[in-house]
Amino acid sequence: MPTYILLSKLTDEGRKVLKDRPERLAEVNREIEAMGANVTAQYAVLGGYDFVNVVRAPSNEVIARISVELGARGTIEITTLPAMEVPEFMKLLNVSEPPA
Repeated sequence: MPTYILLSKLTDEGRKVLKDRPERLAEVNREIEAMGANVTAQYAVLGGYDFVNVVRAPSNEVIARISVELGARGTIEITTLPAMEVPEFMKLLNVSEPPA
């Protein structure tokens, strides 16, 4: 199943919701699963984004729907990046081992 990186920024409204209801993070993960994907890792970060999520989804169409559904709520802005593991990338370059 393809892997995607979701870089998320909370809006002002999103910060209010999270402050009042921190359990909302787990609820959103369950909603993502109900839409056909799986959150495999999630990090709160400092800098230009508030969260980095690693998500596995069966297709670009599924992850696009998730990004639109979550973004349409007005609490978060999402940048979605398709990702591949380094060994898979190395195969594309005809290299058998990733660099140490």
